[in-house]
Amino acid sequence: MSEIGGAPEPVVDNFELPGVPDAFQRLWTPHRLAYVKGGQDHVTGSHNCPFCEAPSRSDEDSLIVHRGELAFVVLNLYPYNPGHLLVCPYRHVPDYTDLTLAETAEFAALTQQGMQVMRAVSNPSGFNLGMNQGVTGGAGIAAHLHQHIVPRWGGDGNFMPIIAGTKAITQTLDDVRQQVSAAWAAAGKYTHTPEKDSDAK
Repeated sequence: MSEIGGAPEPVVDNFELPGVPDAFQRLWTPHRLAYVKGGQDHVTGSHNCPFCEAPSRSDEDSLIVHRGELAFVVLNLYPYNPGHLLVCPYRHVPDYTDLTLAETAEFAALTQQGMQVMRAVSNPSGFNLGMNQGVTGGAGIAAHLHQHIVPRWGGDGNFMPIIAGTKAITQTLDDVRQQVSAAWAAAGKYTHTPEKDSDAK
């Protein structure tokens, strides 16, 4: 990879498989691996994990919007969009398969309620949900499992983040935390549970 004017020159992939159409052109940016690995080295255990430390602090200081029995929901400190939530188990586990059945159930319920709360707060037109597992899977902090709930609106991927590499966030984290926390409290514990499903049948 050569550099022009001090910036790394992107690598263009021209590889094709016969008979396999692909409409994408890809810019390979191996220097971005430093970002992916950036949060890994300093998190060696629960003693220096931000997701383990957060519950011991106030909701305001840690950006927590809801505390459950086995998991909690916190605002992402580096949001893709306003209201970008993270669902985290209290236990320091790296992999989704490490969760107990009870943790998995609450994890799923908090994800559903997080979507419902964000619809009440800011009426997004869609969501991205996902967990990045491991460093190679793109996890910023791979040592502690967390699921992203990213609200989406039409046009939120405009030229600023695409061309300029800049994301405009219209609200402060504190303002968003107050709104989401209040809406969560108003919504009650869970609005969708297996017990309610079985009663309806």
